[in-house]
Amino acid sequence: MTETTQTQTTPADGARPRSPEFKLAMDAMRGLRQDLLRDPFAYRPLPQMRVDGPLTRLLPARLREKAVWTPHAVVVVAGLLALLVSLAGNGSPGTDDVLQFTTGLVALGAILLTLVRPVGAFWVSCAATPVTAVLGSSGGDWPWLPGSFVTHLVVLTVVALRTRPRTAAWMWAVTAGYGFVAEVFFGSSHYGTNTLPFLFVSALALLLVTMWHVRHEAARKVTAQQTVTAHERSKRTLLEERTTIARELHDVVAHHMSVVAIQAEAAPYRVENPPPELEYAFAVIRENAVIALSELRRVLGVVRAEDYEAPDAPQPKLADLDRLLENVRDAGLEVEKAVTGAVRELPQGVELSAYRIVQEALSNSLRHAPGAAAKVEVSYVLGGLGLRIVNGPATGLVKPSPGAGHGITGMQERVTMLDGEMTAGTTDDGGYEVAVFLPVQAAAPTEDSA
Repeated sequence: MTETTQTQTTPADGARPRSPEFKLAMDAMRGLRQDLLRDPFAYRPLPQMRVDGPLTRLLPARLREKAVWTPHAVVVVAGLLALLVSLAGNGSPGTDDVLQFTTGLVALGAILLTLVRPVGAFWVSCAATPVTAVLGSSGGDWPWLPGSFVTHLVVLTVVALRTRPRTAAWMWAVTAGYGFVAEVFFGSSHYGTNTLPFLFVSALALLLVTMWHVRHEAARKVTAQQTVTAHERSKRTLLEERTTIARELHDVVAHHMSVVAIQAEAAPYRVENPPPELEYAFAVIRENAVIALSELRRVLGVVRAEDYEAPDAPQPKLADLDRLLENVRDAGLEVEKAVTGAVRELPQGVELSAYRIVQEALSNSLRHAPGAAAKVEVSYVLGGLGLRIVNGPATGLVKPSPGAGHGITGMQERVTMLDGEMTAGTTDDGGYEVAVFLPVQAAAPTEDSA
């Protein structure tokens, strides 16, 4: 008898349970690293604007081709505006014109950088703001000179549009931190500070951008849900159509096949002393009608519902070819069978497909080459199964039945499903030949056989 002991896990030596505040702070730091610090200068070009909207579709074709660059043009215009504001308002009476123009170019470059590296543009704007404030301050605007005010506001808005609301919140927080630090430590020598006005204006801009993101995400989810609903509706309509087709096929075809089976069974009793050949012929007709009814019900079951489960009745396989050939001979087709190679059991899918291919090929011989002889060759070869069904040209007085080629298409689909190869075409003597190879993977060796 063993004694069961329960152990209680305790934190390791020196480890303390983390408080919810600590976990919240760590999650916040992970978000900051992910949004602003992880590969900030990654190349992310601004995509072209879609022109399939209700307004852009009204534009001429030539203008519609140019309209895809509208977002890029708006950013460039905003950059030029920031350049002009920098040239007009960043300078103090003693500021060098070259230095003032340089700060304007930095403002333009930071805005243009949002087109390809949005997060990197934010950090460039943050770095350029104190430099511009120190070099061009006139003592009245601190720490946001007019050019820096416009530049950083445009950068925040564009980057927020190109990223997500959480990134916008982090950018606003970093900007607020810089502004308050600059005012506390360096604002005493200036007449006025403008951090609060800048944070108020930028918060309004970022709020509008966040509302746009939320609305866009809601519209995307609604569109996705509508797509799923339409797909489900289409599947339901398809299922209803399948049920209707199955019902109609059952009402029409199954009824007539049942009549054929009943008439074939009753016909010998309506003739006095019928010859054995006639009784045998009617028996074959009835047997084939019953088989056709069973196959019809199985196929209709598949068509009727998607979750249909096939009956447990065994599917035909190559061992049943002799019975198939007997039925074909009874129908008037002279057919021979030749088997080469070591006969072995193959996967069920290969067995069923091979049987159906032979069945379809012989049916085509009956319809399209009446009076001709056929030959079926089954070759068990290394790596697969080979089939060859060949028939001679049509002979006799019976006119061949025209076909639409669906039988060959069905055989080809079965072969393709099993990654096999198939060729079909006329022979030199005017007959027809179908050659098929179905690959069979070798069974993996078991531990007993190893």
